[in-house]
Amino acid sequence: MAEQTPDASAAASIKDHAQENSPKQGAGSQQGPLLAQQDPEVGFEGSDELTNDQMKQLAASGNAHFHRLGWKRLAVVTIVEAVALGALSLPKAYDTLGMFPGVFLTIMLGLISIFTSYIVGQVKLKYPETASYADAGRLLLGRFGYELFGAAMVLELVMVVGSHALTGSIALGDLNNGHVCSVAFSAISAIILLVLAIPPSFTEVAILGYVDFVSIIAAIGITIIASGIQAGKGEHGLKGVDWRTMPKEGLGFAEAFVAVSNIIFAFSFAIGQFSFMDEMHTPTDYMKSIWASGFIQICIYTLTGALCYAFIGSNVLAPALLSAGPTISKVAFGVALPVIFISGSINSTVALRYIHGRIWKKSIVRYVNTPRGWFWWISLVTVFTIIAWVIAEAIPIFSDLLSLASALFVSGFSFWIPAVMWFYLLCEGPWFSKKNLMISLGSILAFIVGIVTLGAGTYATIKDIIDQTTHGDTHRPFTCRPLPSVGKGSAGH
Repeated sequence: MAEQTPDASAAASIKDHAQENSPKQGAGSQQGPLLAQQDPEVGFEGSDELTNDQMKQLAASGNAHFHRLGWKRLAVVTIVEAVALGALSLPKAYDTLGMFPGVFLTIMLGLISIFTSYIVGQVKLKYPETASYADAGRLLLGRFGYELFGAAMVLELVMVVGSHALTGSIALGDLNNGHVCSVAFSAISAIILLVLAIPPSFTEVAILGYVDFVSIIAAIGITIIASGIQAGKGEHGLKGVDWRTMPKEGLGFAEAFVAVSNIIFAFSFAIGQFSFMDEMHTPTDYMKSIWASGFIQICIYTLTGALCYAFIGSNVLAPALLSAGPTISKVAFGVALPVIFISGSINSTVALRYIHGRIWKKSIVRYVNTPRGWFWWISLVTVFTIIAWVIAEAIPIFSDLLSLASALFVSGFSFWIPAVMWFYLLCEGPWFSKKNLMISLGSILAFIVGIVTLGAGTYATIKDIIDQTTHGDTHRPFTCRPLPSVGKGSAGH
């Protein structure tokens, strides 16, 4: 689709971007209560390359290149960043929680995620220099918040990329019937993730996003249709499928919250929203993309969870495509390969845009439009992907470690931190005043959801880690593993 390209002048570009990551007051807005002063320069931020007129012109061109994202492409990027094979783990969560609680939680948590994304976008509009979640941390807690949020964001995303490498090895292994060592397939998956993360602009990534979106819809559709046909051919037809309306008997807290966490973490698109909006040519259009992506995700997750569970019943596996038989699982995995790799690569780009932009803050290198810029960008992509792959292969309990990181970080990025930002950075006047009351109550609800996820999710994951290590249900680093049933950690996010 056609996208608008801004006509920015070199002087305006340098004025706006030579001070990036140094929070300042947005037009018509007031400073946040804890907004820090400009931090000391770090890394290579002291470069004076941009004082040269020729470099200013080149920087203006680079700046224009990174501000071509429209709301439609933003919606695609947001969907692709959030929706991966983890969507096919939701039928298993519904089996644990029951059909009614599963559908209710999916819809309610999706609506809360749309609400918190609205708050994140309002922060971006009020403080335009907030180019990543790390900058939002600086708005709240000064330099300490900048470092803390930046580290948490990078750690979460590097582990998500590692999980996509493992998921890729499982998919390729399933297609190959396990005849090739899983380590080899995970290395191949890492190489594919590396190549797809090379485009530095989300505008280019959005083009791949269309392929990704068609791929996940096709994979889910194949799974649902095949499961429905198989259920209809059963002895008692669809009436013979043993699905439950309410939670199963004897359900423990840890098991229940692991299922709830699968739904919560499915709506984890807020972590990249600052980065995505930083490339928009018209940032005020962001809510169009949030409404579109939010409701599309709610529909995908609800239909996938409910229909697959209704067709398969208590024998459903995670992801559900493994329950559709060996032939159908191969077809679905083959169709879903773009999802595994494109969704993973977008997470790499979000993390690397923060790292690369921080290192080369005042250098022409940051625009990735010179040989030197491309060299450093590709070098960072390579190092980041290798680290993600090594972590995923080297840690025996990687899936649970990813769940732990998600409980610690995604609960904040998607829920309780936006609630805090409303009260600290956006709310003008008493929170209980007529104009603020509804948003304040919504923020309190989001804060509660986030804190409960933080506490209960951490507890449930640590308990699972203890159980695995106690019973020896782990693998040795860099060894060939049999094809597993993909669970909460290795199915993408």
